[in-house]
Amino acid sequence: MCNLAVYYRDGVETEKNFEKAFYWYQKAAENDHIIAMFNLANYYYNGKGIEKNFEKAFHWYQKAAEKGQIDAMYNLVAYYKNGEKNLEKAFYWCQKAAEKEKNFEKAFYWYQKAAEKDHIIAMFNLANYYYNGKGTEKNFKKAFHWYQKAAEKGQIDAMCNLMAYYGNGEETEKNFEKAFYWCQKAAEKGHIDAIFNLAACYRNGEGTEKDFEKAFYWCQKAAEKDHIIAMFNLANHYYNGVGTEKNFEKAFHWCQKAAEKGQIDAMCNLVAYYRNGEETEKNLEKAFYWCQKAGENGQIDAVYNLANYYYNGVGTEKNFEKAFHWYQKAAEKDHTIAMFNLANHYYNGEGIEKNFEKAFHWWQKAAEKGQIDAMYNLAVYYRNGKGTENNFEKAFYWYQKAAEKGQIDAMYNLAVYYRNGEGTEKNLEKAFHWYQKASENNHIIAMFNLANHYFNGKGTAKNFERAFYWYQKAAEKGQIDAMCNLVAYYKNGVETEKNFEKAFYWCKKAAENDHINAMLYLSACYRNGEGIEKDFKKAYYWCQKAAEKGQIDAMYNLAVYYRNGEETEKNFEKAFYWCQKAAEKGQIDAMYILAIYYRNGEETEKNLLFRKITIVFRRLFLV
Repeated sequence: MCNLAVYYRDGVETEKNFEKAFYWYQKAAENDHIIAMFNLANYYYNGKGIEKNFEKAFHWYQKAAEKGQIDAMYNLVAYYKNGEKNLEKAFYWCQKAAEKEKNFEKAFYWYQKAAEKDHIIAMFNLANYYYNGKGTEKNFKKAFHWYQKAAEKGQIDAMCNLMAYYGNGEETEKNFEKAFYWCQKAAEKGHIDAIFNLAACYRNGEGTEKDFEKAFYWCQKAAEKDHIIAMFNLANHYYNGVGTEKNFEKAFHWCQKAAEKGQIDAMCNLVAYYRNGEETEKNLEKAFYWCQKAGENGQIDAVYNLANYYYNGVGTEKNFEKAFHWYQKAAEKDHTIAMFNLANHYYNGEGIEKNFEKAFHWWQKAAEKGQIDAMYNLAVYYRNGKGTENNFEKAFYWYQKAAEKGQIDAMYNLAVYYRNGEGTEKNLEKAFHWYQKASENNHIIAMFNLANHYFNGKGTAKNFERAFYWYQKAAEKGQIDAMCNLVAYYKNGVETEKNFEKAFYWCKKAAENDHINAMLYLSACYRNGEGIEKDFKKAYYWCQKAAEKGQIDAMYNLAVYYRNGEETEKNFEKAFYWCQKAAEKGQIDAMYILAIYYRNGEETEKNLLFRKITIVFRRLFLV
């Protein structure tokens, strides 16, 4: 229809005929053809093919404009501006047209015209155009001017923008009082962001005195209007009792509301609620769920914790592959502990193939970020040449870094490096210093070595009393060599009274921890009744234990037991067996007796071997 109208209008393949053109434009317009509506309006306006009729022209311009026809919109602007003198409607259609054709210059022109006539929204939009450089050059000063004009007329968004101007000192001096003033004005008019910011002003004392009750009040108002961060802050108010009484139930409620709206920190707090069972039943599955939600939204601590959940099987099944995945995600976002754990995954082949080079890489990254266990592991890598070249200087460097940060094993190893001159010059004073530091932090082997330093006067003056103190500390922590040294202290009365009972006590402790020399001495204690009643059966038992563990004097003594049939049946074969074992290990008396045995043969063995063994046995046990 519209095309037929055009044919009649332009005389295409027929004579020009405005009446018929009008007729077909009208038919097409009545069937919602937008361009036909606009052209029909023009025909009424200009009296083409029909008598002039401004009312009908206006009607069809309006219909076309409402359908998005830009020229119709501009005609309505002219009509309202020059005819009805209704600038608000003229501005409205101007704005619609400008938005439709994205002609910022025209939009700016009409915003300016309307603003100069006190149109409030035009003032605000004009300010935006100046601020963003739309349709004109950027001009923050003019933007500020029109925001202020609009705000003074009650335009809420302009009030908020003024708040930002005064708060940040844009095109005006910073003035928190004025920022607060405009924030309050906008909040009182119901602007949700202003309500939220007003709560922050009262909470932080910006532009007004601190007032936690008012901060709570406005935070609650914003939360009730679905401001997500306000919901989270309101939960914190209830949780900490700031501006209101503590109420964990309401804290949980608002935290949950915020989390369900996508507030990531609220999700993390929900994790803690469900994990610890605060104001709700403990529910590790829900803790995992919210941790996963926060992690998937990129919250780095949640990403790290999600890896922990998968690694430990908390709220979900153990899954090293997924744990590796999330540790990797967190590590790539510079989460230091995640870097350390990722290195562990590569080192142990958990959720990924073993890769010492990558383990080294991530330990190095974590170490450079200050992660002390990574520093220690890096030192071990350099010491052992695993995943990198062997380098004692770098090992020393990282032991030192970790030790200075308080890593206890690093303190101990640093002492060893100073003692042996590995990766640095030998320095017994510094070795003593770091043994002492590690000992004070309950490193057991360091305690033993510190005692040795005091005993031998290495890196410090000799001090048997301090040596005894640290041997005792180490022994009480289970250090076996320290137990044996305590035996000597108590047996000989060094820096303490002689006490065979205590000597026996520590000897037994060491023997029970598989110290073979302690087993031998314990056997002697039972045989001779030192610190305990004589008990030949136990003497035999511990002698046998020590011999079986390779203690050569115990082997020889066991041979004596079998030769003499003490606490066991006589057994010359076993006596010979243990004598031979001891001799092969270098036990001198066993060598001698074995030589006699072979010299004289089986018959003389019963006499000479018996006498020699008896002599040696008495000498050994009665010393």
